[in-house]
Amino acid sequence: MSLPAGFGGGGGSYGGSKGDKGLTLPLLETIRLAWADPELRTRIIFVLSMFAVFTLGVHIPVPVPGLSSTDVMKSLENLPAMQLLNSMSGGALRRMSIFALGLNPYITASIIMQILYTAVPQWKKELQEGGEYARKQQNKKTRGLTIGLCLIQGWGLLQIMKSAPAIAALSMQQFAVIVLFWTTGAMFVLWIGEQISEKGIGNGVSLMIFAGIILSLPTQADILMSNYRKGAIQWYSFVLLAIIFLVTTWIIVYFTTAQRRIPIQHMRRMVGTRMMGGQTSYLPLSVNMAGVMPIIFAVSLIGLPYQFSVMGGIHGTAFGHFLEQLAEFLSPSSTDPWKAITGSIAYTVLIFFFTYFWTAIQYNVEDISNNLKRGGSFIPGVRPGKQTKDFLDGVISRITIVGAGFISVVALVQFLAPKIAQIPSGVHFSIIGGTTLLIMVSVALETMRQVEANLLMKQYGN
Repeated sequence: MSLPAGFGGGGGSYGGSKGDKGLTLPLLETIRLAWADPELRTRIIFVLSMFAVFTLGVHIPVPVPGLSSTDVMKSLENLPAMQLLNSMSGGALRRMSIFALGLNPYITASIIMQILYTAVPQWKKELQEGGEYARKQQNKKTRGLTIGLCLIQGWGLLQIMKSAPAIAALSMQQFAVIVLFWTTGAMFVLWIGEQISEKGIGNGVSLMIFAGIILSLPTQADILMSNYRKGAIQWYSFVLLAIIFLVTTWIIVYFTTAQRRIPIQHMRRMVGTRMMGGQTSYLPLSVNMAGVMPIIFAVSLIGLPYQFSVMGGIHGTAFGHFLEQLAEFLSPSSTDPWKAITGSIAYTVLIFFFTYFWTAIQYNVEDISNNLKRGGSFIPGVRPGKQTKDFLDGVISRITIVGAGFISVVALVQFLAPKIAQIPSGVHFSIIGGTTLLIMVSVALETMRQVEANLLMKQYGN
């Protein structure tokens, strides 16, 4: 079990020639060669077919009469985490679709299981020594936790939506029906993702998230155009948004492909009658090690006060009012300048904290140091053992500062862009969203790398 591309970091193994993160061939040339290859063309067509199935499901509403998507979105528009969930599900939440939960429960379950398998020594040992059987058992646990989270998150979402009259009027039986359909839909989307991984190309779960974001873009564009026709948005706002979009995309590509390469020297040794080793490779450390995880953690934490005030049944009480005020001070999207500043600072601090936290989980420098020592490899000028561990720890700490700064800038763009482009505060859109744009670019790069790797293998095979 691993996190989808774009969520976790990369570059934890050593070896290789050119950079692991960049593309060797031009993008259009890669697409042309892939389409000309019969096997790859079949895989690509399968992926597109699964996208079509997902698109159809996004537009199938839960069979409960009287639900108004407009009322539902009004009850969620102040929650950044819900906006993110709606974007990643292709607008399924806004439509009260059977796919409303999307892959969010699975992502959350994967994160929890990854933390547990890192924190619990017995589980970590079983995973390292158990091979394929241990990985299958881990996947079973993740799926079981996913089903549980579907039920919990589905019920929690409905509690938050109770401010909408259409939801408040529903009976407990109708609540149960909606949660059941949402759970089934989420597991079906996960199944589609697994089929893409097996019969298509790329990471299926990542591509389903990518497809959801792409599906939400027409709706976001329609929001901007409708406000332009009303006169709420001026023409130059589109120019400024386009510039911000292109600059942000370039920054994301640059930092996503950036690496710190640490040279590794392999000792020469006799294997039979042949002398092996002696070459120099490198240990690639990605600048963006944590991926998009710090943003997801930070957004979820910022939205907790408001969610507690609604879900806890204390909305309208003194404590509920306190939680709502706290939520405003923690939200970078607040219309009050001072609250927006405090929210941006809190958001940045949380991103830095979770970047270091997630990097510490993903990169165990002691394991890397021991693996190098056991393999008879070393970093030139650094003694094996504790000195190697301290050296790697220092390098990763410095890289993490740069990576956390990059993630913070990208995350704040979605709140700063509307102000720079003079978009009214009442217009909610996420075309230039730190999380969604980072996921889109990361998944696109990872998928193209896999396509390119398949082409290169076929070339070497001939």
